[in-house]
Amino acid sequence: MNVSRREFMQWSAAATALAATGLDLSAAPAKVAPKKILILGGTGFLGPATIEIAQAHGHQVTMFNRGKTRPDLFPGVEKLHGDRDPKKGEGLKALEGGKWDAVIDNSGYYPRMVGASAALVAPFAKQYIYISSISAYKEPNPENGTEDAPLATLADPTVEDMGKEFQNYGGLKALCEQAAQKAMPGRATIIRPGYIVGPDDPTGRFTYWPVRFDKGSELAVPGAPSDPVEIIDVRDLAAWLVHLVEQGTTGVFNACGPEKRLAWGTLVEACQKVGNPNAKPLWIPADFVAKQEGLEFPIWAPYAGETKGFHTWRNDRAVKAGLKFRPALDTVKDTLTWFKTQEKVEKGRNKLAGPSAEQEAKLIAAWREASKAKG
Repeated sequence: MNVSRREFMQWSAAATALAATGLDLSAAPAKVAPKKILILGGTGFLGPATIEIAQAHGHQVTMFNRGKTRPDLFPGVEKLHGDRDPKKGEGLKALEGGKWDAVIDNSGYYPRMVGASAALVAPFAKQYIYISSISAYKEPNPENGTEDAPLATLADPTVEDMGKEFQNYGGLKALCEQAAQKAMPGRATIIRPGYIVGPDDPTGRFTYWPVRFDKGSELAVPGAPSDPVEIIDVRDLAAWLVHLVEQGTTGVFNACGPEKRLAWGTLVEACQKVGNPNAKPLWIPADFVAKQEGLEFPIWAPYAGETKGFHTWRNDRAVKAGLKFRPALDTVKDTLTWFKTQEKVEKGRNKLAGPSAEQEAKLIAAWREASKAKG
């Protein structure tokens, strides 16, 4: 087969990313009849991890997407092309007449489109799993909130724009949930993750921390070591999604981890241990960080005021339904290992969120000056 250098590099980048994810596929899954699974999307972050595990469990996967993002992933998987918007091009036509045990929708952002896909597959699918978000809850979030907490609403439920500050995101996710449930009553599974992290993450949010510690030197860390933080490794979420398909589990679940409360200081220590033990975290109080214009630290949120409940969502229901979590230290280690492979990949996923070196240095200097003034 003749391929261009560009095509080869695209394939190599995809293969490198998947090889570096550290998915544990060695453990033999429990005996379950093979399922036919349709994934709406499948090429971003959660999709590839889910496909890897589904295949390892002997399930048959079909992907539906536009064929534009990482098109060379999974050459042996059936691929249907179209658009989530039924008004664009061929729309959802490729899905007509298909038959699946479960549909996993991890690319739905607007209720009109989610409703259209769910309604189309309703006669041919037994289960519809919609990946929502904890952002679907009304703000400010309650502390230790459950799946019964109030959901976000929109003044205009027909809006199809996230908004300049992404202010519509949560309300749209809530409406997408309702669209899926309406199309497939009693057969919908709603998953509300918090921060999905780990290898192959294109956002660079969680990745910022192990990479920053790996650079060494003194670094700014916001808040207090006792602040709570919730994350879920993409591989754990993917494995659970496959489990939900195998069990035919429906309902609404918070997919936040770990099982027991994780302290921000514990996660910072893990990043220090994996990255560079000589890196020195300088803890800077949340109220001081908030005064610095244009400065944002990823993953962490102040354990006070309107964000006090953000990292405290209950996950009892999900754990009872089989969700399991690996140690945070493993996620940190695997994420840093994966990130370093991206330096050798053309157009690799080496984007990082968080403050620039200049912003961080300015913050540290300002904090030291303020501390000195206090005596």
